[in-house]
Amino acid sequence: MVKPDTSPRTISMTGFASLRGAGQDHDWMWEVRSVNGKGLDLRLRLPDGIDGLEPLVRAAVGQAVARGNVSVNLKLGRIAGDEGPRLSGPGLAAALAAVTRIETEALARGIVLAPTRASDILTLRGVTEQGSTDLPDTGPLRAALLADLTTVLADFNAVRAAEGAALGAVIAGQLDRIAALTAAAKDAAEARRPEVAAALTTALARVLDAAPGTDSGRIAQELAMLAVKADVTEEIDRLGAHIAAARALLTDSAPVGRKFDFLSQEFTREANTLCSKSGSTTLTALGLDLKHTIDQMREQIQNVE
Repeated sequence: MVKPDTSPRTISMTGFASLRGAGQDHDWMWEVRSVNGKGLDLRLRLPDGIDGLEPLVRAAVGQAVARGNVSVNLKLGRIAGDEGPRLSGPGLAAALAAVTRIETEALARGIVLAPTRASDILTLRGVTEQGSTDLPDTGPLRAALLADLTTVLADFNAVRAAEGAALGAVIAGQLDRIAALTAAAKDAAEARRPEVAAALTTALARVLDAAPGTDSGRIAQELAMLAVKADVTEEIDRLGAHIAAARALLTDSAPVGRKFDFLSQEFTREANTLCSKSGSTTLTALGLDLKHTIDQMREQIQNVE
């Protein structure tokens, strides 16, 4: 019989991946990074001029990532070729008109200027312009960019899965510690039962001696209620159920971070109740150790997708 795989499958919300590519007379670099977040907060930095790119990028990232603050950056440039700097007709005309006017005004005032050189005019704003980076049809470039986005998102998720596996191993160890402390608390609670019974019997006898006319049945009921309130069996049982649920979440390949966060709150609630009802230094110490370990686990859970 094949044993079920119980290794952690948690995914981290922290990751980074990048990829360089080239094609369609352009080169580019994709960068994807993320940190933890309550939901999916997607921030895009994409170049203008590529029709329909942004909604397709949003859809692709939304399918690959469930939670986290995710930043996607695309740096795009045209490969050097025929599209170098070129003269701007309107800009050159404006520059020549300005130079002519300056020379005319200077001559009228008797000011002699050095001869104007073409290289001087070329440095004036607007005389030259870069070749356009827009393509008549951006479809082929968009397709190439999206193909590389698919690859970089796969790399990004591989990084998150590797970090998530390490994160899951840490959480699994903390769950083992919580399970051991819960078992010790159960043993301590069982060991104190005779002491609690003896203390209640002594209390009942003391009250009856102090007030002979008191209804012993009524006093016994009150003491029994106190004993029930001091019983931590339910808290220990619920902690055991939470441990089993948490271990099941670790082996779930679906995003479980929110469920884990809610479950950690339940862990904390039971540990707090255990401490308040302990009635013994041993149980109190175990309850405090439980709370400390649960807090450590909850810190790790904040990074689970």
